[in-house]
Amino acid sequence: MNLYDDAVLVLKEYEGQDELRQAYLDHLAAHPDGLWKACHADHVTASAVVVDPGHGRVLLTLHRKLRMWLQMGGHCEPGDATLAAAALREATEESGIPGLTLLPGGPVRLDRHAIPAPCHWHFDVQYAAVAPPGAAHAVSDESLDVRWFAYDEVADVADESVVHLLEAARARL
Repeated sequence: MNLYDDAVLVLKEYEGQDELRQAYLDHLAAHPDGLWKACHADHVTASAVVVDPGHGRVLLTLHRKLRMWLQMGGHCEPGDATLAAAALREATEESGIPGLTLLPGGPVRLDRHAIPAPCHWHFDVQYAAVAPPGAAHAVSDESLDVRWFAYDEVADVADESVVHLLEAARARL
């Protein structure tokens, strides 16, 4: 199975957000290259919100280009075998935390959001990752900062999409 086949399977099995899920599937059906940044007709991305349930906190990155507090994530790469692997790779790279584990059950949420040109939209498949006890984070080249926030602080620093993602992750926990 290749990444495209995995993405289609993951989306077909995803429960909820039916209209949005169908938009993702329609996009992939119309664009066999729809997982790659080079697809200027929008593309699928993978992300993961990193949580530390024992301390009731979430790790967010201050995105260098967008200057917003967001979950870790980004573009799929040729070495990614699955969307889950892409999300985990991105979360590990951007958080600097080895040993993250994705919550079982697949993605916790889908979020389609506008991005700067030349593309127009990211079809983000969002997972949740649990940080190991005592995890130390680091700031990557893609971030201005990486910081832990208490669950109840997220609405004060991040947009609604991150708040909804955290809610979905906590419900999965």
